Amino acid sequence: MKTNLYPIKFHPILKDKIWGGKKLKTLLNKDCHLPNIGESWEISDVEGDTSIVANGDLENQSLKHLLSTYKADLIGKKNYMEFGNTFPLLIKFIDAKEDLSIQLHPNDEIAAKRHNSFGKTEMWYVMQADSNSNLIVGFNQEMTSDKYLKHLKDNTLTKILNFESVIPGDTFIIREGIIHAIGAGVLLAEIQQTSDITYRIYDWDRVDSQGNKRELHTDLAFEAISFNLKNDSKAVYNKTENQSNNMVRCPYFSTNYLKITKPIFIENTFDSFLIYMCVEGEVIISVGTYKETIKKGETILVPAKIKTFEITSKNATLLEVYV
Repeated sequence: MKTNLYPIKFHPILKDKIWGGKKLKTLLNKDCHLPNIGESWEISDVEGDTSIVANGDLENQSLKHLLSTYKADLIGKKNYMEFGNTFPLLIKFIDAKEDLSIQLHPNDEIAAKRHNSFGKTEMWYVMQADSNSNLIVGFNQEMTSDKYLKHLKDNTLTKILNFESVIPGDTFIIREGIIHAIGAGVLLAEIQQTSDITYRIYDWDRVDSQGNKRELHTDLAFEAISFNLKNDSKAVYNKTENQSNNMVRCPYFSTNYLKITKPIFIENTFDSFLIYMCVEGEVIISVGTYKETIKKGETILVPAKIKTFEITSKNATLLEVYV
């Protein structure tokens, strides 16, 4: 007999990274003793890193098992027809104590051919940033393949990259093929297609504790890179309280900004699950008599079958995500 579905929390999957720091522990209360926690995978169906339920009657079951059991009730009819027993999104918090590598991601076509995987379009929401922190998104000038290759060969790549100073609330859509990097001092929420494919182009000449440099993928990246100079990666959005404000809409997901200062009633009119990432404060999500709290740094999945629920808070900010 199936358990009735309810808002589901998962155990974070914590990743030690050469560039990671302590903010996921100190600011987002992640329970971890790794020295450099770079990422907290909040909801993941990446092979080898499948999320495990942390609350309620489904505790200790995997996301993969939920998908095969509940199907469209969990993710929506349209999504189940398209993705089957694969969850379409990977949800993360990222702490960059040091600069991440300069990198890009392939599109669906290249990723399917080379890696039997989805491509990777993603978005960033800056939660906290040290003074003078920045992100790299795209080029700072019109670019050709020849000009790019010359700077790559001369080790002067950073001269042609677009550096964006950031403050909390800044939001960027990182489309496939766009060169990018998260800069030192930035803590952000990341929403992306379910894919762990990254082509690393430049890694600041750093080495690990054994003195080894990380692998680069400059040839693979060159075939996947976009030289198109469209400076439209930064999202502009409203912050009207107690209603959903669209931040990013792309073929793979939509994300809304939700600032809550009083109880609000949510009606899920989409043929999709809803994900809430709490980026400030805490809220109570109520479905009938069932209540679940999420605090800053926590994430919850509301199954597609649940069409109405209430969110209560006096002061909190959520990212609301659906496909």
